[in-house]
Amino acid sequence: MINQTTKDKIELLHQRYLILAKGNDSILKEITLAEIPEMVYNSNAIENSTLSLEDTEKILSGGSLARNVNVREVYEAKNLAKLTEMLLEKNSSLLNIKLILNLHKTLLNNIDDTIAGRFRSGKEWVRVGNHLGANPQFVPALIQELLDNYNQHKIIYFLDAVAHFHAEFETIHPFVDGNGRMGRVLINLQLMNEGFPPIIIQNKSKHTEYYPLFTQYQSTMKFGGFTELFALLLQETLHKRITILTAKKIIPLAMWAKQNGIKPNIAANKAKRQTIPAFRMREKWMIAEEYIPTETKS
Repeated sequence: MINQTTKDKIELLHQRYLILAKGNDSILKEITLAEIPEMVYNSNAIENSTLSLEDTEKILSGGSLARNVNVREVYEAKNLAKLTEMLLEKNSSLLNIKLILNLHKTLLNNIDDTIAGRFRSGKEWVRVGNHLGANPQFVPALIQELLDNYNQHKIIYFLDAVAHFHAEFETIHPFVDGNGRMGRVLINLQLMNEGFPPIIIQNKSKHTEYYPLFTQYQSTMKFGGFTELFALLLQETLHKRITILTAKKIIPLAMWAKQNGIKPNIAANKAKRQTIPAFRMREKWMIAEEYIPTETKS
């Protein structure tokens, strides 16, 4: 769980973001569209796709790769990008089974149409490492219960609700394939329904910051680690949009650190903790050149 100070910080950033968003819908949409290759790359890489960010960018721009890759990975990139663009056009709507199944159908289109757009059934058990997904015969009921709890706001704070939903969705593992990518799509759908921009869960830190949270949840039913992770990523995506809309110049964090006499590793730690308004673009930490560190402000 996160403390009230962090909640207040997110609320202040959100309010500033909403003020800046007025009249800037088109540029905010462009920012998210520009992020789609990063979203797609990271989400697919978490599932062990061999495509690099550069590969993903080429595929989504209609280019061809210099090496042979699995056709499935190409469709995974294109489908997830299409799905993300679809979400940008959606108005806020109640999360329901029909919507989830339609999204999953798009995700697995041309990959495996026999399992696309439906939950596991019969003897379709799935295992991820040491975790066995829910009994197929109970999957629809479990997902409906999860949706009811979410839509009825049984967990009050929105990030706690999103965190619990993600942890439980992945524990159920309702589909034969595409569970992780669907789960991350739903996180961003839920955030956008709350008036927030999407987040990007990073592949590079999946073994230290993401995967362990599932093990913790499945053994303790505690989902606070997901809330903490999503809170950091949400602050980052808000900082990014606020900075793009207000900063004169955006520079690499390492350059900013040097200009302000801060050791690069200390600046990087501040960025990861979001105690400075830094954000990642194409996996590189960036910040407004004019940002003055709190400790040097008069």
